[in-house]
Amino acid sequence: MWVYEKKLQYPAKVCKPDIKMAKYLIAQYGGPDGELAAALRYQTQRFVMPTGRSKAILTDIATEELAHLEIIATLVFKLLKGVPAEVLKREGLGEYYVEHDRTPFYVDTTGMLWSAAYIQAKGDPIADLHEDMAAEEKARSTYEHLINLTDDPCVKDTLRFLREREIVHFQRFGETLVHIQEYLQSKRYF
Repeated sequence: MWVYEKKLQYPAKVCKPDIKMAKYLIAQYGGPDGELAAALRYQTQRFVMPTGRSKAILTDIATEELAHLEIIATLVFKLLKGVPAEVLKREGLGEYYVEHDRTPFYVDTTGMLWSAAYIQAKGDPIADLHEDMAAEEKARSTYEHLINLTDDPCVKDTLRFLREREIVHFQRFGETLVHIQEYLQSKRYF
């Protein structure tokens, strides 16, 4: 079903290790507005979409969100690579290190485990698409905050790419919302 090409959708570059930035980036890995929650939300919601076009949009964006998850994981891993355990402890990642070493794990910035409660699926295409548009705006905003927290030009470049994709997803969901509203209002003859 899938062809796996061994390269990221966009290069995850890091100029230097940055423990604090890695901790912040975890928000987009396992946080409520992160890439995992988005991918699973869209993949779940696609089943109630009334048209093939709307199902395809949600499937495509869900798949892209998984690619973004891989980019975030790569950034976190690179930002922590080679950092000694005592430095991780001093910077507030001691507990994380004990449980996961430097492996990205599905938690938010406070260490709260990822929860399926982050996934909203009402079963109503209009409500779900509004939820999706809001989710993309929250992700865009989070990426802007993350960009403001780093001075690493390599990390900023990757985060800007991810922020731009959130804007595109918002636009696609808006177009899909209009498409579904027109579909639901149209007369269908059998």
